[in-house]
Amino acid sequence: MNILFFGPNGSGKGTQGSILKEKYNSAHIESGGIFRENIKAGTELGKKAKSFIDAGDLVPDEITIPMILDRLKQDDCKNGWLLDGFPRNKVQAEKLDESLKAAGMPLNYIVEILLPRETAKLRITGRRLCANDNNHPNNIGIDAIKPNGDKCRVCGGDLSARADDQDDAAIDKRHDIYYNTVDGTLAAAYYFKDMAAKSDVSKYITLDGSADMKSVTNELISKL
Repeated sequence: MNILFFGPNGSGKGTQGSILKEKYNSAHIESGGIFRENIKAGTELGKKAKSFIDAGDLVPDEITIPMILDRLKQDDCKNGWLLDGFPRNKVQAEKLDESLKAAGMPLNYIVEILLPRETAKLRITGRRLCANDNNHPNNIGIDAIKPNGDKCRVCGGDLSARADDQDDAAIDKRHDIYYNTVDGTLAAAYYFKDMAAKSDVSKYITLDGSADMKSVTNELISKL
């Protein structure tokens, strides 16, 4: 089962991806991690990506997409994968769709977590990251997942807050990209929504991200 995940920062898609990873023994692939892995391993694509990153430029799709496809072909993806954090715009969606089809790699589900922008922003400012696993849910503003003081509620690891999670301008910039339905991330999601409507292979699922974590998980699993 191959899944493409969409949701704004603060929607909990990383947490839901981790839950599905355990339940279905699938690989949870986060786009940022692919860059770090390739750069650390010194691959040719990693070297090319690093040159752009070091110069403060965006890595071109011609490098990013082959890197993602290579990751999706690795052994831990044989039981399926969940891709999170890519594509971020409509052009990337079109190129990813073409590349997956050319590689004979089916896309079974596209998941969109729905969440109002202001709610997402409040969740981000209260989010705390566990040193052992960033996807352990900890948020000082949500009683159900409130951490144990400065320790992770799941494993007891040390917690920290990302500097840009406390920066209104940085949050707004990320959400400007995500909620853009013309050429931003939601435009990419809607591209796949239109594609799924005409496909016998792909299915588009929406989830109510304003519900508690367990309810979102139950809704997600019931729709897969």
